[in-house]
Amino acid sequence: MTNKELACRLSALTVFRNTLKKDVLSAFLEFLKCEGDMAEKLSAYGEFVSLLSAQGGSFSEFLRKSVSEDENAYIKLKAAKKDVPESVRKNAAAELSLFTELSLITADSLWQSSGYEGYIPTFENSYVDFGRLYNERLENVDTLGYGIFASNGMFRVEDNKIIPVEVADRISVDNFIGYEKERQAVLENTRALTEGRPAQNVLLCGDAGTGKSSTVKASANYFFNKGVRLIELRKDQLFSLSYVMGAIAENPLKFIIFIDDLSFNKNDDCFSMLKAVLEGSAESRSSNAVIYATSNRRHIVKESFADRTGTDDVHRNDTMQELLSLSDRFGLTVYFQKPNKLLYLDIVHELAQRNGITMEKAQLDVKAEAFALSRGSRSPRAAEQFIKSLL
Repeated sequence: MTNKELACRLSALTVFRNTLKKDVLSAFLEFLKCEGDMAEKLSAYGEFVSLLSAQGGSFSEFLRKSVSEDENAYIKLKAAKKDVPESVRKNAAAELSLFTELSLITADSLWQSSGYEGYIPTFENSYVDFGRLYNERLENVDTLGYGIFASNGMFRVEDNKIIPVEVADRISVDNFIGYEKERQAVLENTRALTEGRPAQNVLLCGDAGTGKSSTVKASANYFFNKGVRLIELRKDQLFSLSYVMGAIAENPLKFIIFIDDLSFNKNDDCFSMLKAVLEGSAESRSSNAVIYATSNRRHIVKESFADRTGTDDVHRNDTMQELLSLSDRFGLTVYFQKPNKLLYLDIVHELAQRNGITMEKAQLDVKAEAFALSRGSRSPRAAEQFIKSLL
């Protein structure tokens, strides 16, 4: 196939037309269409290879990622279990065949008829059966997903837009020591979400440094291949909850909306927004999502003694009950208490073994206790910091 024929076929993309907005493919198309002098053609080609190199250097891997993440009408209809028009199906098949052909091209094949005898920058490429690859995604869209959720597991919200976390926490459930009962409760609730069974909104509360946030992230990582994705919201972003719920409502994947270090003042405007979602109002609730929140406080609305003794509120008792009941609106509350001395030292011993520290046990225990005392309390975080101080 000539470069001109390739350019024509790429220009006619319909189902996967959004892939042409990717800088690499856009530069590649500009090169194919270039009919200027040799210097202009080489410049266009150099731009393509340069952009591709910045993304790993493999054209086939770039194409695989672009096609897998493409959010098009075809995969949306399949995800919604709706009928796909025959024209869309045929167009998709033809375009996937084109991507397969692109995975076979080489630098030499692109320049073989140019007459140029100088050095041609090269790039990586290997055969990919895009028809088979995409059919597998269509058949397993409930767990593989599409769009930005196809390749990424953790996301944040910025300017009312869901974007991937560039360097996501890869923590695994195998990294933890202790707190098995607490962690299992969160894992089992997440498992229920993946299996379509009723899953609860979860409040993980307790002492700082006990692994509450890490437990949530590890649960999302553990069930990534089962279709779970995590979207983190800061407390000041709770007004974006309705946007997030709306954005994922029709998505076949399952979502953990993660709010870390949650607490409110009594007049906090975000209080009502979270309360509405936890109550499951028709406007704010999404059936494929649960909220996992962590807090160092059992009652996540801060309350002062003046709140209890003030007399301005005619129905003061009703107001107090509303404030104190927010944490009770979570279907599952999991407590993470700071470890006793025995558990703390067990964590220290296991971490020391994992990190190749061979200090005599009695000496290690004395140093670990002294370190915890200097930090104010024992915690898994203190144990980890202590071990790092020995490395």
